[in-house]
Amino acid sequence: MTMEALSSSELLNFIMYDTNVSAPLSCNNNDSSEASPREIGSCSSRPRPTHPPPPPETASVALQGRKKRRRRPKVCKNKEEAETQRMTHIAVERNRRKQMNEHLAVLRSLMPDSYVQRGDQASIVGGAIEFVKELEHILQSLEAKKFALLEHGNVTNKEHHDDEEIRNDDRNLGSPFAQFFAYPQFSCSHSQVSNKYTSQSKAAIADIEVTLIETHANIRVLSRRRVRQLSKMVASFQSIFLAILHLNVTTLDTLVLYSISAKVEEGCQLNSADDIAGAVHHMLRIIEEEAILGCHT
Repeated sequence: MTMEALSSSELLNFIMYDTNVSAPLSCNNNDSSEASPREIGSCSSRPRPTHPPPPPETASVALQGRKKRRRRPKVCKNKEEAETQRMTHIAVERNRRKQMNEHLAVLRSLMPDSYVQRGDQASIVGGAIEFVKELEHILQSLEAKKFALLEHGNVTNKEHHDDEEIRNDDRNLGSPFAQFFAYPQFSCSHSQVSNKYTSQSKAAIADIEVTLIETHANIRVLSRRRVRQLSKMVASFQSIFLAILHLNVTTLDTLVLYSISAKVEEGCQLNSADDIAGAVHHMLRIIEEEAILGCHT
């Protein structure tokens, strides 16, 4: 309505005045042709707000913060390297499985069929353990027989040789089961231990050696035979949470050799091979004392 009220001369002067103004015609992003004269006048007379630049310290701190937030780009392998690595891993694993199957086949061929009920890996390994234990028992029995024959021959030779030769024969005779004890925790004088026995105890009543791998213990005991000794040992093993998996017994005159495979069950307070050897020695001492008291009564 205001524009219509102006005359033609006044409208021409207004347009000429508007082109000489250096200020912007609008304060917003709209087109200048849509602005009213009041808006044009108010915008031309109002100064433009200016923001002061940030201080240099603030700018540097902000720049450091940006640098800290930046992450290093991940080094990604290209597809060829990743594929090569995957194929190498597959080849190594295939070769390992092939060798394992070959070794299991050889192991199964070395055992009698009665020790392998099925052809899976667990059955083959379990049968091999039983077969090795049986062979160990046979070897211990043969060593005992060999010792008895040598001792009998030594007694026969005593009638025809002097004392020095007899002492040499006794020294060569040694212990019948010395080869089964590498580093015993306890050793007794009755077995005539050799120099490789590094751990000896004067109070020991038996030769005891224990090896422990994870939760499986291999125990060897050489002691004098006593009445109900084996049953008492089995009961004592159960009381300290040692489950007997395999047991071999070899006797020679008054001596007895126990080869025991045991598993450390949950609740067992014995944490090392020395602890198990000490517990076995303690139970054997109790059995020995009971046997001595029984003899006196």
